[in-house]
Amino acid sequence: MTRGALAAGPLLLAGVGTGHTAPGVLAAIAAMLAGINDRPGSRRASVKRLGVPALAGALGLLAGTYAGQGLAAVPLTLALTLLGLLAGGISAVGPVASAAGTHLLVGAALGAGMPAAQSGWQRALAFLAGAGWLILLRLALPTPGALAGHSRFDFRFDGERAAVAEVYDAIAALLDAVGRERATARRAALTAALDHAQDALAGPRLRRHAGSAAERRLHAQYVAALPLAEAATALFWAGEPVSARAAAGPRRLAAAVRGNTGTGPLPAPHRSAPALRALDDALLRAAETFDRAEDAGQRPPARRRDARHAVRAALGTGGREYGLRVALCFGASAAIAQALHHARWYGQHQHWYWLPATAVFLVKPDLGPLASRVLCRAAGTVLGALVFAGLAALLPRPAGLIALVAVCGALVPVATRHFAALTAVVTVLVLALIMAGGEPQASVSRIGETLLACALVLVVGHLPMPGERGGGVRARLATAGSAAQAYLVHVLSESGDRAERWALRREAYRTLAEARTAIALAAAELPALARHTTGTDAVADVLERLVDTTTACAVHLDETGRLTPRHVRQLRDALSESRLQGVDVPLPAAA
Repeated sequence: MTRGALAAGPLLLAGVGTGHTAPGVLAAIAAMLAGINDRPGSRRASVKRLGVPALAGALGLLAGTYAGQGLAAVPLTLALTLLGLLAGGISAVGPVASAAGTHLLVGAALGAGMPAAQSGWQRALAFLAGAGWLILLRLALPTPGALAGHSRFDFRFDGERAAVAEVYDAIAALLDAVGRERATARRAALTAALDHAQDALAGPRLRRHAGSAAERRLHAQYVAALPLAEAATALFWAGEPVSARAAAGPRRLAAAVRGNTGTGPLPAPHRSAPALRALDDALLRAAETFDRAEDAGQRPPARRRDARHAVRAALGTGGREYGLRVALCFGASAAIAQALHHARWYGQHQHWYWLPATAVFLVKPDLGPLASRVLCRAAGTVLGALVFAGLAALLPRPAGLIALVAVCGALVPVATRHFAALTAVVTVLVLALIMAGGEPQASVSRIGETLLACALVLVVGHLPMPGERGGGVRARLATAGSAAQAYLVHVLSESGDRAERWALRREAYRTLAEARTAIALAAAELPALARHTTGTDAVADVLERLVDTTTACAVHLDETGRLTPRHVRQLRDALSESRLQGVDVPLPAAA
């Protein structure tokens, strides 16, 4: 919230104060969009999470400005439609790529639909400056609580430290839940904590390896958590409750990570079963890692995603289906907006970007089911426009508008918890920016355009598309099946490469979590859309059992060198069931 208050408002103030209001408005819009992507995590990871979409937005603004200046209405609409097809395909690659695709289209809509005296490159620089200002705040300002405790003057890695501590807490929570109803949810929470920590530690860097002792220590502590997580998952698979003492060790390790201290005394080993022996051994090795003053450590396993993976995802079934839908929505909304603009439906308003920009956000599946997105967007826009209309009649200009922008910027992080709330806050913020830039009050027209965009996206979202519907979900399940097979093959080959095994295990669970998220979103759609992914949750269940069983096999092989009949039977059952569900994961010859 502090970063939000210090971002858009001060940028607008600087623009108005120096007589460069239009660049100030663009910089404030860029800071607002970057603020929507601002999430808890490490500072290094935030550079990629905020910077890549900002670069895409600047590129879209540049292209949209020159296209809007040089093309007539029909060629411009075709160009924006093709750009929507490209951005939609890119969005299938991952969360950062999805944000980049959205910013690319929003920037293009702003550039083409918001005429200005500045050239395209000047507007792009202003946009980058606004996003860069928020990134600078993200890197420089400490997070709450970072200035207290043992390392109060070194808050560079507070995001990484919190993420690694959450992994140990999630391990302890899973051990507490073993053999109980909530165990499956706790295992999923452990996967989410490991994913978050992996992302926090794997942000962009100038050098190949960690450059400080504190960062190397955090890397070593994360790697030390991987065998603990593996053993806890094996105990979850066995389904027999363990003593409360088993969770005490990981909790003490979590406290040691947060305080950047030693572990202190740990519970005595309890070596009654292979998985418990593995847990105790992993706990002792972790304690050794924690007690070292400096540890070069092993690099945390990173995701093995290259340019070929990105191209396959963008051109695959999920990318093609989403790209077509985005292209139709963005192109149609741009055409309608230009037609209304030339018919002077806008009255005194010269800008027509709101309709296509609204359609871009509405078509994003990341923000929830389609019907829910449409209702939340409509309600949020109406509420925000009405609130702004009342405030605009009372606030002095431009000081009151600048203060309103600062307040809304601070509210954006809180509002991101619900799409309707976020829409209301962003509506007030953008309307204040437009009025500060010299435009007349636009609440009524924005409500009309938003409702029109909602109707358009609802229609396009339910249109039949070429190919199989639900391609995005099935593509993610296919990726999860391939990851599960790679992990199974490695474990049954009895390779001694633990780092490779942990990397494959992380990829198997992470791709399954991504598939689960996509399935849950698809299942919440209206029946006309949800029916296309019916049964995919059963496929995910089978793959989850397969990966859990593979993890239990890995731990048991480490401890005894052979598998029990129960391990082999459950492996074969999971593989047979996966084939029945349409996912072929062949059993390796080593079995």
